[in-house]
Parts: sequence; structure tokens; C-alpha cells
Amino acid sequence: MEDKLTFRRYQDGDETYQRWSEDIFNEDTSYKCPTYIHKTPPCQGSCPSGEDIRGWLQIVRGIEKPSAGMSWQEYAFRRSTNANPFPSMMGRVCPAPCQEGCNRNEVEDFVGINSVEQFIGDHALEEGLGFEKPEHESGKQVAIIGGGVAGMAAAYQLRRRGHGATIFDERAELGGMSRYGIPGYRMPRDVMDGENQRIIDLGVELHMKTRVGRDISFAQLEKDYDAILLAIGAQQGRTLNVPGGDAPNCVSGVAFLAAFNEERMHFTAGKVVVIGGGDTAMDVISVARRLGHIKNPHENDRPEAIIRNLTAHDVATTASREGSEVLLIYRRPIEQMPAAEHEVVTAEQEGVKIRGSLAPVELVLGEDGRATALRVIEVDWTDGKMTEKQGSEFDIECDLVVPAVGQSGDLSGLEEFDNGRGLIDADKFYQVPDKPGYFVCGDIVRPHLLTTAIGQASIAVDSIDRYLGSEEYDRRPKVDVHHFNLLDKLRETSLEPEQYSSQQEWGTDDAGYAVHNYEDRSQQEIIPHDELFLSHFPFTPRNQRLETGVNADEVLGSFEERFQGLDEAQAQAEAERCMSCGMCFECDNCVIYCPQDAVLRTPKDQATMGRYVYTDYDRCIGCHICAEVCPTGYIKMGLGA
Repeated sequence: MEDKLTFRRYQDGDETYQRWSEDIFNEDTSYKCPTYIHKTPPCQGSCPSGEDIRGWLQIVRGIEKPSAGMSWQEYAFRRSTNANPFPSMMGRVCPAPCQEGCNRNEVEDFVGINSVEQFIGDHALEEGLGFEKPEHESGKQVAIIGGGVAGMAAAYQLRRRGHGATIFDERAELGGMSRYGIPGYRMPRDVMDGENQRIIDLGVELHMKTRVGRDISFAQLEKDYDAILLAIGAQQGRTLNVPGGDAPNCVSGVAFLAAFNEERMHFTAGKVVVIGGGDTAMDVISVARRLGHIKNPHENDRPEAIIRNLTAHDVATTASREGSEVLLIYRRPIEQMPAAEHEVVTAEQEGVKIRGSLAPVELVLGEDGRATALRVIEVDWTDGKMTEKQGSEFDIECDLVVPAVGQSGDLSGLEEFDNGRGLIDADKFYQVPDKPGYFVCGDIVRPHLLTTAIGQASIAVDSIDRYLGSEEYDRRPKVDVHHFNLLDKLRETSLEPEQYSSQQEWGTDDAGYAVHNYEDRSQQEIIPHDELFLSHFPFTPRNQRLETGVNADEVLGSFEERFQGLDEAQAQAEAERCMSCGMCFECDNCVIYCPQDAVLRTPKDQATMGRYVYTDYDRCIGCHICAEVCPTGYIKMGLGA
């Protein structure tokens, strides 16, 4: 219409009104009929763990049924833990990129995936659900260096395949950064221990307080094990690279949180300045506000002394503590902080001051060498690049400076793996380049989210499995997640297609050896919102978890768990909000609106998830109505009629 100014929607003689139904019957010019296209929803596509999110939401809402004798809660747990063995942990702390990508955002608000996942995980812990041990043992043994989320997830996936898994960790307790970097009021320790124990119960061997490269050599590991996986995490914080950045009261965010989580640091400084905008920075400011400070502490009780010297505060001294002034600065605008918006809002409610577009220049030192102020400069990002505003420097008084500006691994004893940045390189199969038999995953590859480490562990284990079996590495799918598989579902419900014989006729739509008019594009395509019929979905408010929020006056000494989980009814109601993008959720629109009665429900004794309807091609006239009214984008017009 924009290019041809003579465009006419109606031509001469088009003035006669014709009924819509008559258009369909009289203008049967379509040679296409419905086909059922399974695609990946954006929640799964944006989940670094690769969870089948739509799948377990369908189970919670009651559409996909478990086999006899299994509750829907257990079935949802089994489905979710195919990819992620920590639903209770991740339901609490994952920043949920799945929710940002949720197509429901185009209607009103995302589905509360985290809250439903927490319900699934908490129920499994309450019921004592464990993982099923492998039916067969391969006889192969894999050494895993690191007992954090990545190492434990890898051990879980290895044991499921029947391989032996032995974890070596220098700490006394499992968990890595999830234990020593995340506060207990966000990640309850009983939850963490419960989900780790399920994995140990699969037959995982532990060697705690054992550092590879010091207590045991790589030569010995190579002798005793068939493959080695490096999952040591990135538990060293980067220093502040400005003049004075080595001041004793300038400590990394990682070290600050470790001192708190090891229960050595019970109060902090009066004026705390935190630099950064990610999850670590948000945890630091949250902890600092809760700890508070005491006036005129002894030199040995200053927080930096506790953090650097690995000593501990006397708990009795906390009786006289007062609130701390906590300021967070970030060099980009606040709205560009990588931390979740919810975390920023919560921090401000708790009394933290946040300022964006400030870059550190230097630490101003006192006579004793300690920092008394952080000098910053205002910066501008108008053209996408950071430009300093000349003459805008000013000093921020401080007693403690905590940079949370990046992490690296402790590679002492593992120097041969150092890529020069304190990390370890990996190829696309998570092998260590030029080191056959060595694999790597987690933050030591690239510090990121816990869910990213879980996803990397799954891929690394797939590669280890192929290595142990001397198999070629297959090309990874474009959408590399755990998918719903219709054939697996048909086998589970005893509806597996008949055995194919080359003697049988090709091209019939009633043969029992094939699944007809169904196409699986889930490994290649993610379905966008514009392929859905969004008008089908009414405005439905999100069922939100209750948050034990505290204000600035209440935050001191408040270490209650932040979120209260959903109850069963709330979890099911929230799962109902899932739009089932790319998969039928049995709404009956196609059956109801088909003018030819060509789209029919699959007989109950043949129906299962993914096979709820079928098309009678003898009746179909290719009118496209079923595709137009399909809410999930599951029906596409294809196939010759």
C-alpha cells in the first residue's frame, strides 16, 4: 500500500456482501491443511539450565498426567530435575531469565516460574523424594574437582548414566559459591543440604578438605580415573584497579560474603561503599545493612581484619551494634544494572542508597594507609560510550570499600590450565583444549548464574559420556535444552507406534507405524508471541509469593528467609497462567471452530500429551480457521491436502 498509491482493497463489482461462511465454502482455494508443530517456548529457550519449563507447568496444572501410582507433585519433580537437580534452591535464588522471556508479558505479566519451581522442590524435600539409581553401571570413573553447583550437577548427570563420580573439594562442606557466596536468608542451608544429599545418595564419593594440586596430584587422578572434570568455580574477587586500591579496608565482595557465610563476621563498618551492579554486589549491600556496625571497634575486630586474617568476631559484641550507612555505586545508569530490578527496589526499601553513572578514580588514604574516602567522577553514556565529565570529581567518605567487579578462580596448583585471566578455556563441548580427557564447566569458564553452571554441567557430562564410549561428538542443537519428546510420552503411556516394515505402504494417514501430521521443530525454533492467539488469554494477575520485606528501620539483624512459598492451590493457579507456547493445552478451539468437523479429538484410548486432536483430511477444506484460533501457535497450515 505504501509503494503503490493506486492500491484498492475493493474492486468494481465488489459491492455485494457475502457471508463469511460462504467465503469459506465457495472459495476453497487452499491446498494446505493443519499440521501440529511442536516448538520451544521462550522460557525454555532462555533458561541456561535448559529446563522443560512448559512441561512441568503442564503437569502442575493437571494437563499432562502421571502414570498410575505417582502423584502429580512427584511427576513434576521428576520432569523438572531432568535438567536441574536443585528446584528448591533455584526457585529461590535464580534471577529467572525465563520470566523475562515469557510470552505472557505481552498479555499482562510473566508466569511466576520461580515460585512454582520452589513449590515443586520444597514438596520433594518434605516428602523425602530421592533420585532413582541407574539400572546399569558402566565401570567408568570420573573425578570432579569442585563440589559447588556445577560439580554436583555434573555428579548427578554422571550417576544417571551409570558412571562413577568422585568429588574433590578443598572446603569442609559442599556448595561452593551457593554456600559461601549467597546469604542463608536467600538460600536456606537445610534446603541446600537436602538437595545435595539426594545426589550423594546416588552413590557419589566425596573427598572433602582435599585440594587437587596440593593434597593429590593430577598424575594420580589420571591414573585412577577415566576422565577429569574441572568445576572449581570463581571464588576470588577482582581487586579495585585504581590508585590506593590495595588499601587494607578495600576487600572484594566474594571475600566479604565468605566471611559472613562462614559465620566469622558478625558486624561490618559504619560507612560501607560497594562498587558494582551484579548479584554479588546486591548480596553485599543486603548483608551490610543487616549486620550493622559497632562504634570504636578494636583494630583486630575491624571487618577487613576478620576477612583477611580468617579470624572471627565475638558474637557478644553484636549486642551494641548500630545500623550502617551503605552506598552502592555503578558506573552505568541504574536502569542498566545487571541485577534484577526487584533486587534494586528491595535494597532501596532496606535503606541502601544507589547511585549510577559514577566511576571510581582512586582511594584517598589516611596516615595509617587505610582508605578514608573513595574519589569518584560522574560519567555520561549518551553515545553508548563512557565519557568522564571533567571537573565532576568528588569524595565519598568510607570506612570499608567493597568492590564486586568480577571474579576469577584460585588456580594455585592448576597453573597449567590458566588462560591468563584467572579462568579456564573450554571448547563448545566443554572440553579443555589440547587436554584429552579433561573437561570443564561452571564459573571457572565464565562467571555467570548458578543456572548457567547447571546447564554447562549437563553438556559437559554428555561430552564425557561420549568420550568414555569413544563416540564422535554430535553437533549440538540450535536450541540446546531438555525437550518434550512425543515418542517418549507415547512409550510411557503404552501408545508406541507399531514397528515399521519396508513392505508397508507409504503415505497413508491411518497407518499405525508413524505419528502423522506432527512435526517437532523444538530443537531449531523458539516460538515468538506473534505466532500466538493472545486474545484467548484473559487478564489474570500473578500469584505472588509473600515476601518478608523489611524497611530501613527493621533491617538490622533481620535474617529471616525472604520469600514464603506458594501453597498447592496457588502453585496450580499460577501454572494455569502458562500459555503453553508451541504445544497444545487442550482448549478445544480448533475442534469448536472447524466448520467442516474435520478437526477431532483423538479417542481417549489413543490420546496423550501432544496427541489431543487430529485432522480428518477427507473433510478438511484448508480454511485456516483452526490455525487462526489456536492460542499456542501449535497448529500451522502445511502438508498437501
